[in-house]
Amino acid sequence: MSIGKLRGGELLALLGALCVIVSLMLAWYEGSSSGTLDAWDTFGPGVVLLLAATAGALSLFFGTLAERSAAVSVAAAVWCIPLGMAGLIAAVVRVLERPDHATGVCAGAWLALAGVAAIFAGAWLAVHDERGSLYEPATPEIRPRYVRGRSG
Repeated sequence: MSIGKLRGGELLALLGALCVIVSLMLAWYEGSSSGTLDAWDTFGPGVVLLLAATAGALSLFFGTLAERSAAVSVAAAVWCIPLGMAGLIAAVVRVLERPDHATGVCAGAWLALAGVAAIFAGAWLAVHDERGSLYEPATPEIRPRYVRGRSG
């Protein structure tokens, strides 16, 4: 494992994943009759999409960290983009909706929105990041060309 392989995209996706994980422990909504609600109280497809985007970001980070070739990290980044986009749409909907007659949006929903935006941006940067090779390029020996019928 080499931390030197990590670029800005992977680190931004990891930061976003950590924000989403922390947001799951915070209050998301507040209401006069229901008190505070967290993501687990209002669990639904939106939270599942946030968790999928988080899993994609973690696979991007750890795939890049553990692999010797760029193939796994590129594949993880490519899959992380649609997961991050779906999670971003779900987070916007979760901020705009008010489940169970909630009157306000708390820090958890905003942190999840910021986190999934960072996941999407990190995956986008990781795909567009030109990586250098871990190894020197091969320099094969140049052999003289043989032409039939010519001696020389």
